[in-house]
Amino acid sequence: MIPADRLRQIAQRFAELEARLASGTLEGDEFVTASRDYAELEPVAKAAGDVHAMRDELAELEAMGDSDPEMKALVEDEITRLRDALPEAERALAVAMLPRDSADARPAMLEIRAGTGGDEAALFAGDLFRMYERYAAEQGWRVETVSMNASDAGGFKEIVANVTGTGVFAKLKFESGVHRVQRVPVTESGGRIHTSAATVAVLPEPTEVDVEIADNDLKIDIYRASGAGGQHVNTTDSAVRITHLPSGLVVTQQDERSQHKNKAKAMQVLRARLYEKMRAEAHGAEAEARKAMVGSGDRSERIRTYNFPQGRVTDHRINLTLHKLPEVLAGAGLSELVDALIAEDEAKRLAALGD
Repeated sequence: MIPADRLRQIAQRFAELEARLASGTLEGDEFVTASRDYAELEPVAKAAGDVHAMRDELAELEAMGDSDPEMKALVEDEITRLRDALPEAERALAVAMLPRDSADARPAMLEIRAGTGGDEAALFAGDLFRMYERYAAEQGWRVETVSMNASDAGGFKEIVANVTGTGVFAKLKFESGVHRVQRVPVTESGGRIHTSAATVAVLPEPTEVDVEIADNDLKIDIYRASGAGGQHVNTTDSAVRITHLPSGLVVTQQDERSQHKNKAKAMQVLRARLYEKMRAEAHGAEAEARKAMVGSGDRSERIRTYNFPQGRVTDHRINLTLHKLPEVLAGAGLSELVDALIAEDEAKRLAALGD
């Protein structure tokens, strides 16, 4: 149970922030910081207010002791209702007070790569990308392709996209890992079920302030674009390869006609990968604890299987199977998996606080 004095502290801090913002005296960075703190504290303050009000009302009712039998029955009913509802309100407050990942509110870089399975894996990578596009549309997010490498049979050997909107990383971060598909390929005359895979990585988008990249840490190569890409291919030296020398990370970009646009997109991807590397190193000491949570975020971890013959999707981390594969691939059904993963993560973090 969260102590009453802690509830008062939350209410007081929220009231102070509200008063500062209403005063009209804050400018620049001060205003930005206060606005961010207010937005982060608002759901906690609301949940704390609900708990405080319910506790007060329960205490008043328990102290009434009315002798009127009819009134006493009504009071007892209300006491029972509040006692039943209070634990859920307190749990909601505890969840709201859990430490938040600082990247949760950020946009994300979505990377999907075909794995084992050849053309079928590339087709599956395309299915996954369209699933995330449809899910993003349901959430009111925007998806903008940064780069793609299409396969001859359709689908993608690799596709990278930027996803922007409210709470993007918070909802997509558990999608990182190996996604496996079991189905009969359209090219398979014998009707045998094949298994192939694609790897998904979801990286929070940093700002230039988060990741400073010195010019002398970069090796930039300009070359002629090759492969599918339109009429401009092999006519101009517009493709860009950027190597970040300290980390060894390499990013290539050739989708745009302009060398400058390709460089800007390559830098966007490089900055996201460097930021994720920094986050992983910063959380290194918590690696063992993170294993107890929902997935480690390890890209080699098999997280989900999409079985077409049985029309089911199974998330192996939480042992959840949904017999609604078409709905999941259509985007709307993915919400059920995402919400279940978030709820499991919250439950395990709450349990860890109590240990």
